[in-house]
Amino acid sequence: MKQLALIVSVPLFLLSFGASAANTVTMHAIDANGVGKAIGTITLTDSDKGLVLQTNLSGLAPGQHGFHVHENADCGAKEKDGKPVAGLAAGGHYDPGKTGKHEGPAGAGHLGDLPTLDVDAQGHAKGSLVAPRLKLADVKGRSLMIHAGGDNYSDNPKPLGGGGARVACGIIR
Repeated sequence: MKQLALIVSVPLFLLSFGASAANTVTMHAIDANGVGKAIGTITLTDSDKGLVLQTNLSGLAPGQHGFHVHENADCGAKEKDGKPVAGLAAGGHYDPGKTGKHEGPAGAGHLGDLPTLDVDAQGHAKGSLVAPRLKLADVKGRSLMIHAGGDNYSDNPKPLGGGGARVACGIIR
């Protein structure tokens, strides 16, 4: 009987993290009118170091951006104070422990706090980030959110790291 060889292509960055199965999230630009065009993907993979997020995004403003797991699998706009707000249907940062604190990916606050997303001068974010306290099972059925501004991993001087408006979102299936 002939044996068949199965060849699996695994990106090298995943091998260095001891990674397992992956989940790819399509990210979309969002605004007060709702969900817009796709801007790329983020591949989520469990590893012995935590959840690895491999970003392949374009069309973002250059600089640092706050990046979080939000509680709901919905990227739509929702009304607040009589006005539609981009991505508000995603709810707040994923915080199953109800800590109410924003302390970054290695802190004791929200589990949804991710490393900041760095976008180059051409609007691309391509690279690997690690969320050491998360696993893929924790984030399924939630959303990934990119904010307009950076994140200082604190609630001071502005709440939730000061990232501001929600500019891109993807649903984790």
